[in-house]
Amino acid sequence: MTAPVTVELRGAVAHVVLRRPDRGNAIDLLTARGLLTAASDCRDPGVRAVVLRGEGRSFCVGGDLREFATFEREARSSHLLEVTDALHGALRVFAGLDAPLIAAVQGAVAGAGVGLAAAADLTIAADDTTFVCAYTAIGYSPDAGVTWSLPRLVGPKRALDLLLTNRRVGAAEAAQIGLVTRVVPRDSLLDEVDRLVAGLATAASGATRWLVAAGLSSALDPHLDREAAAISAAAASPEGRAGVAAFLDRRKE
Repeated sequence: MTAPVTVELRGAVAHVVLRRPDRGNAIDLLTARGLLTAASDCRDPGVRAVVLRGEGRSFCVGGDLREFATFEREARSSHLLEVTDALHGALRVFAGLDAPLIAAVQGAVAGAGVGLAAAADLTIAADDTTFVCAYTAIGYSPDAGVTWSLPRLVGPKRALDLLLTNRRVGAAEAAQIGLVTRVVPRDSLLDEVDRLVAGLATAASGATRWLVAAGLSSALDPHLDREAAAISAAAASPEGRAGVAAFLDRRKE
């Protein structure tokens, strides 16, 4: 039996893959726990970038409603709490990594799938991607950090429009409103992500990610101190020294 989530290391890049293509990579309890384990594996200091993607036609259609429906009232409530605890644990770990998180999305992105896509630092969408929140349509409230991430990406009014009306958003509109970083042809999605991530698997990218996240909840004065400390550490690092040397060598040519 194939694990619902796998981690493949390619040099300094960890590829976290949702592997339930026959169910649209819907998140059941095993998948949520698999995501938490996969995210924890990415804490390895050798990992400099993380790619999150889904196998098959869709990235992630949200929670596995078929699984949820097998439980009666109180049992369903406790089961959903187990699923969200594991899923939210994975999101917490991803948020705390010293490496940028890049999501490659295609096909249907719904419910918790929107939360996973929105949690990434960069989200690259195939041109056939559609987003729909879908929670209130089945009488649920959102999870997967959607009520936190969406307002920050698209603004509170537009976030509420997407969350309350459950209207479907195509890839082009998603890029226009800031939900995704860029849109590429479906057949070149993974190649585009591989090219992109090759330049991001650096300590400097991880530090930049951390600085932007810290700055969102910080006053300017202490944040300037963080920037000064980070750039001085980078200047002394092997990566920083090599980068400056390479730049100066190019200038001499």
